[in-house]
Amino acid sequence: MDEWFYFQTYEWMQSMIFAIEEINKGQTLLPNVTLGFQVYDSCKMHQRAVDGTLWMLTGSDEAIPNYRCQRSPFATMVGDAMSVGSIAMAQLLGISRYPQISYFSTSPLLSDRNHFPSFFRTVPSDVFQSLGLAQLVIHFGWTWVGFLAFKNDYCQQGVQMVKEEIVKAGVCVAFSETIQANKNAVHITHTIRSSTANAIVVFSGSLELIPLMDEMVRQNVTGKIWIASDAWSTSSFLSQQKYTGILFGTIGFALHSGEIPGFKEFLMNTYLARTPNDIFLMKFWEDAFSCKWPEREAVFGSQNNRTNLCTGNENLDSLRNLSTDVTSLRAAYNIYNAVHAIAHALDGLSSCQQGRGPFRSGTCADVANFQPWQLLHYIKNVHFHNGIGNEIFFDEQGNAPARYDIINWQQSAQGTIRHVKVGSYDSSAAPGKHLAINMSAIFWGSGEAQVPLSVCSHRCPPGYRKVVREGAPICCYQCVLCPLGEVSNQTDSAKCSRCSWDHWPNARQDQCVPRNIEFLSYEEPLGTTLAAAGVIFSLIPIASLGLFIHHRNTPIVKANNRNLSYLLLLALTLCFLCSLTFIGYPSPEKCLLRQAVFGISFSLCISCVLVKTIMVVIAFNATKPSSNFRRCVRPQLSYVVISVCTLIQALVCVSWLILSPPFSEYNTQSSPGKIIVECNEGSPIAFWCMLGYLGLLATMSFIVAFLARNLPDSFNEAKFITFSMLAFLSVWLLFIPAYLSTHGKYMVAMEIFAILSSSSALLSCIFFPKCYIILVRPELNSREKLMGQKGGPSKKIKAI
Repeated sequence: MDEWFYFQTYEWMQSMIFAIEEINKGQTLLPNVTLGFQVYDSCKMHQRAVDGTLWMLTGSDEAIPNYRCQRSPFATMVGDAMSVGSIAMAQLLGISRYPQISYFSTSPLLSDRNHFPSFFRTVPSDVFQSLGLAQLVIHFGWTWVGFLAFKNDYCQQGVQMVKEEIVKAGVCVAFSETIQANKNAVHITHTIRSSTANAIVVFSGSLELIPLMDEMVRQNVTGKIWIASDAWSTSSFLSQQKYTGILFGTIGFALHSGEIPGFKEFLMNTYLARTPNDIFLMKFWEDAFSCKWPEREAVFGSQNNRTNLCTGNENLDSLRNLSTDVTSLRAAYNIYNAVHAIAHALDGLSSCQQGRGPFRSGTCADVANFQPWQLLHYIKNVHFHNGIGNEIFFDEQGNAPARYDIINWQQSAQGTIRHVKVGSYDSSAAPGKHLAINMSAIFWGSGEAQVPLSVCSHRCPPGYRKVVREGAPICCYQCVLCPLGEVSNQTDSAKCSRCSWDHWPNARQDQCVPRNIEFLSYEEPLGTTLAAAGVIFSLIPIASLGLFIHHRNTPIVKANNRNLSYLLLLALTLCFLCSLTFIGYPSPEKCLLRQAVFGISFSLCISCVLVKTIMVVIAFNATKPSSNFRRCVRPQLSYVVISVCTLIQALVCVSWLILSPPFSEYNTQSSPGKIIVECNEGSPIAFWCMLGYLGLLATMSFIVAFLARNLPDSFNEAKFITFSMLAFLSVWLLFIPAYLSTHGKYMVAMEIFAILSSSSALLSCIFFPKCYIILVRPELNSREKLMGQKGGPSKKIKAI
């Protein structure tokens, strides 16, 4: 027996004895069968584990391969605790298919059924721990993680599996260091201090981690989130007060702690007289109560006369050590489940009915004399619920359901660390529900309830996308605003998505909203103003027409070609009113007709002005003796010229409407976030031809009027027409660049403004002086005044 005595391992042995006694006393399992046991201390050495295995198989102190001295069948081997020992044992036991159930060996190698066909375990494989720790890191959103691992196989394999899992989920490794006892604690501490990673996964034993923690205390490195493997997640060595500032808030995995009903009472009733053959109890008693048995004192002697002698009546209730603490049974709980699994397998074997058995020809095994491979069959298929309701079974690799407690290190009132269960991991749960965490029960080292961050780059909010920095891990990125017209509605979006044609991103660019539909409507102020101006201005030529008709026989009306003035005023009314066709929803019908109406109306108007100018020149020259212009002073010529000029424009517009008609369209390109409903002119060439023809008529009118400006004032309208044409051409020349540089409703408003301005220029320059004389200076509206202005020569002309 070892010189050093471990209370915890003695408790493990007691849990096995308790489970066997519980089964033997009960009537549910193996009612007519009594289980026995043998205990062998491997002392954590795999060679002694092999020696013990051979000793138990042989049944004598001398190991004899393939031979058993005892007549009672050997059922199953429970052990070893260390994976190295279990591997050595499993290689030996697997040859003869002797079942073996370990309660603490977690190496993934033992799941290989080709090499270890008869190995089972009630403790989870390290594979499940690695998967669980990876899920824990992902659950808390830590994407920038450091790794520490001691230089043994358990730690290196465990940390490698965690890395592989988290990398699949997009988590990045900030650093990875190997702990080498006292050799590199300073280097690792410097790495941790200089890294921006706050979350650190540590696979190590508690004793191997102490030098690093001491160095962390010395350099006062705090604010890190420690993620513990089960080897140190409940360590009493690291729970001392001096490590509180560093390890407070640690979270990690620990073997599932289960309750064993009646086990505490069983331990409290342990005494030497009850179990006289227990060779471990004497050593336990001496270490627990700091005393010596009289017979051992006599044999070994002592130089200390004050040595207490053990009586065997000491009170176990007074002990406060690992041997009596059953509040958090982990390995002992696994041993308890292992014994019950064996009992259920034996019960299945003993209750087999001949003819219905699992072996050849339906045969069964004899519970008093069975082969190891026969019991192996039943252990593979064992499935039951233990005393606290947990489901126990083995999968194809011999693993029981992997259950872990999630432990959080919290500060006690005394300033030390206490280990608080805040969640669990269960591999048998439904996918996505393996982790169960009570977030409100967790205390972080920062003192805040919010989960601390461990990221290389802060998360990109909706409306942004991630762009990885060149040469950096994928977790180190920049947040870039989504391009125009695209959105991202998730945090840390890798790309932005384009909105549909009738939608546009909102101000935050995190969702698509319907685009605003824009056109020049009657309801908005600009549309209302322009519509009102068009209607009001159209009333002025009508009023002027009424005034001229009322004063039709006055000299000023007769002297300025009365009928042409009437027609011009009607044409101006149409020009003002045609602006209304540009306001309102651009329906297909409105788009088809509005430019044609505008072009023909203005052609009629400018044709009238051109004819008035020509007629002034003809009328003046017709007064000369023997003039050939007398034949031209007739109304029919005026109407022919007007009709021809207007008909040319009408032909241009009709050709336009037939060959490439305007149509209504949705413009989503000109103005972000808007759908501009506008009229596509169909053929830009036709549109500019129509405007160019108006410009040609206006230019001809301007030239003729300019040349006729020096004719006698009595008959001369040329000066007024010159100014009107100058204003008309100026408006439309300025219209061209303004029209080309605007879009949407403002382009339409610009054309309406040009229509109203040019029409107003014609109306004011040609008719306002005449209306002024008629209304304000009627004394000037006489033949004598018109014929004798400025005292110049007066000539009699026939009024047209």
